[in-house]
Amino acid sequence: MTSKIIYKGNLRTTATHLQSGTILETDAPKDNNGEGARFSPSDLTATSLGSCMMTIMGIAARTHNINMDGSECEITKIMVADPRRIGAIEANLYVKGQAQYSEKERKILEHAALTCPVYFSLHPDIEKRVHFHWPE
Repeated sequence: MTSKIIYKGNLRTTATHLQSGTILETDAPKDNNGEGARFSPSDLTATSLGSCMMTIMGIAARTHNINMDGSECEITKIMVADPRRIGAIEANLYVKGQAQYSEKERKILEHAALTCPVYFSLHPDIEKRVHFHWPE
């Protein structure tokens, strides 16, 4: 078992990662009857894409001796209606750690991001808009 989730009432849950004991809480977003005081479940789905891309990039960076420490990813989740679902996720990846990256290093890191497990696990109807920003 990966996690245990408890409904706490008032549209909130707590999820415990069983291996580490880490706990996170969710709340329904304001536009869906919640307070928007915590990540919503769909926020976590979108955020998982960015986290997974950066993790797999990190593995590739370690393998190829590329520094990407301090890199950042900004995620924007776009919801659609009928049925209510995530319609698109926009990810802006700001690659940092080196003053510049060779074309080969860029290709390695971009390929890693675009082949992460979450990217491939998202429904094909979810548009994935991924933008890489490299040091000038």
